[in-house]
Parts: sequence; C-alpha cells; structure tokens
Amino acid sequence: MAEGKRITTTPLISLVTINYKQAQVTCDMLESTKTLTYPRFEVIVVDNDSKDDIAERIQQGNYPNVRLVVSPDNLGFSGGNNLGIQHAKGDFYFLLNNDTIVTPNLLEQLLIPFSQYPDVGVVCPKIRFHDQPTIIQYAGYHPLNPYTGRTWAIGLMEPDKGQYNQPGPTWFAHGAAMLVSREVLKKAGSLDDSFFLYYEELDWSARIRRAGFQIYYQPDALIYHRESMSVGKANAMKVYYHTRNRLWFMRRNVAGFPLLIFYLYYFCLALPKALIQYTLPWQPTYLKAVKDAITWNLTHTTKALAPMPMPVAVAGKY
Repeated sequence: MAEGKRITTTPLISLVTINYKQAQVTCDMLESTKTLTYPRFEVIVVDNDSKDDIAERIQQGNYPNVRLVVSPDNLGFSGGNNLGIQHAKGDFYFLLNNDTIVTPNLLEQLLIPFSQYPDVGVVCPKIRFHDQPTIIQYAGYHPLNPYTGRTWAIGLMEPDKGQYNQPGPTWFAHGAAMLVSREVLKKAGSLDDSFFLYYEELDWSARIRRAGFQIYYQPDALIYHRESMSVGKANAMKVYYHTRNRLWFMRRNVAGFPLLIFYLYYFCLALPKALIQYTLPWQPTYLKAVKDAITWNLTHTTKALAPMPMPVAVAGKY
C-alpha cells in the first residue's frame, strides 16, 4: 500500500445498527456507546418492524445523538443497513450489530488505517465473544476456498494472547462491525438486498475489493459480540438463508472450473450430509428450509463477476 495523507480533521462517523425484537439488547449496545471517546458520531437505529418498545427505551435511556428509523417491513440485515445509510450524514458508516459492546477508543483506532493508506475502504476491529471475553471470534478472514465455498475467521475460538495483533489487509470484512468510507459506496455500491441475511458482507467485500479498495483488520480496535442473538443458534430461518446464500454467493463470485467443482462438492457431499443430519432426528422444518433454499436458487439467475483480487501485502503480513 502507498502511504497516504493523515486525516487532519475529525470526520463525522455514522453508527448504523438494526433492532429486531431485541430492544434490551440494542439498548445495552447503546449504553456502551456512552463510553466512546471519539467526539463526532451519530447513531442511527433501524427498527425492522419489531413492534417492541425500542422508541420508549431510547427516549428514556438518554442516549446521545441517537435517531430511530422505523421500517414498516423486516428488511433483513442488508436492507436494514441500507436504510440506515440513507439516513446517515457521516463521512464514514460504522455498521455495527446491535448485540455488541464497544470499547472507548474504538472509533479512533478504526480511523487510523484510512489516514495511513489511501486505498483502504473498510476497517474491521478485533472481535471477541462477549460471554468469553478472552476468546477471539474474528482477527481477519482466511481466503475463500473456491471449490467448497468455505472461509473462516482467523483466530476463531483461540484465546487472545496477542498472536493476531499485527494490523493489515484481509480477505473479508465481518458483518458484526465494519467502518466503511463514503467513497466505497460511491464506487462499489452498498449491501445487496437479495441476501437479506448471511453472506451479504462476504459478497460486499468481494465487490469492494474488485472496485480497488482494501479491507483492513485493525487489532487495536476491539468489540465484544453476543453471537447469534437475533436469530438464535439454530432454527429453520438460519438453515434456509445459510443454504440459499451460500449457493447465491458462489454463483455471483466464482465462475468456470472452480464453480463446477463447487457444484460437485456441494450436491454430492455437503447437501447429502445436511439432509442426513436433519432426517435422522426428523426435523421436517429444516428439511423444508433446505428444499426452499435450493428452489430459490433454481428460479433466480445472476451473472458471475470477475475473480476476487488478493489483498496487498503490508509489512510482511501476507
């Protein structure tokens, strides 16, 4: 990466989060934003047709700079964030899960890579589990395996002993927390609404890198994440969107021989394994979710994009 000019002003950061029937969880996150030391930020809470008491809780909580945007429909993760971005005034958009807890110097640390490297478009913090605060959830992403459609977070489930304290570019952003520049939206667009839930940040990351930006991991920024609070650890909706969007992501981002190998792997190995997993304990709602996910892909067409570029090496990290 080429050295860039440091940010000399204090840009406005728009923090966008989504509430879906989790008013208390959302307010726990908002409470943690009171500790943020960065002087210029606004908070936009998008309520995805929750019909809960989030408005009253926000009013009673005396949260600084918070605006509530109510959607009459559940727009999912993609659509909810896109709606929040439409109402944002910031120079940067910080998309943050409502089931997170922030740390005081988070925003200052996330801004640093933007001032150092002109081609950085997204910066993600180190993420640890809220209930296991010394255990890592995210310290960057491994590259996608184009034959299996799998990737996984670096450091996942490892105790944090400082082994991933080197900042640098990474393959994918993490949907729980990503600071995105306004320039990214101008050149790469926003999240794709077709995903609704899951894989949307991977697809967006691929488009962002195709547009010439780097995705950067900043370990000096830290959040804590209560994973899977919005949809639960396992349910039919999660099975449906994981199945549907894994196929959809691969069809949009992989082409040629690797995509053919993926189809063979998925339909000959991964899918039969899932069907057995849901058949033996007899979980018909999960089986229906898989069927509906496959049917959706059979009835929706897309054009595969160019191969994803590799992250640029920095200080020997890659």
